[in-house]
Amino acid sequence: MAQQIIENSRQGAEVYTGHDLCTKKVVEILGELHLPRGLLPLNNMEEVGYNRSTGLIWLKQKKETTHNFKKIGKNVWYAKEVTAQVEDKKVTRLTGVKAKELMLWITLTGMIIEDPEGKKITFTTSTGIGKNFPASAFELEA
Repeated sequence: MAQQIIENSRQGAEVYTGHDLCTKKVVEILGELHLPRGLLPLNNMEEVGYNRSTGLIWLKQKKETTHNFKKIGKNVWYAKEVTAQVEDKKVTRLTGVKAKELMLWITLTGMIIEDPEGKKITFTTSTGIGKNFPASAFELEA
């Protein structure tokens, strides 16, 4: 399904290939959207696309990966293809991302920064349940 969403959004999209360029562009796009720049730490990215008119962003990597956000002690899994609708301080219709909570992998569907100071980010699930974390936990790691 993600592949069809991507193909339908290619026309008019900015598309980048190669891991180094993709990593750079993801950081730039997240910064433009006032979202933490380390939010999507994918490995071996092959392609990043961003259709500014529709707000769709996609990321393709060679294989799925898990990342540990050390500041909050949470593991997050990323599929080979991740898609989302993005706008300022907000990610919706997120696909391909799960977070480990206790012994379960929970599918994440969105992220939003509602805090006027931008210090907290809320992650949402398909059940409507959300959890807040410090936005600083998702900044680029040195």
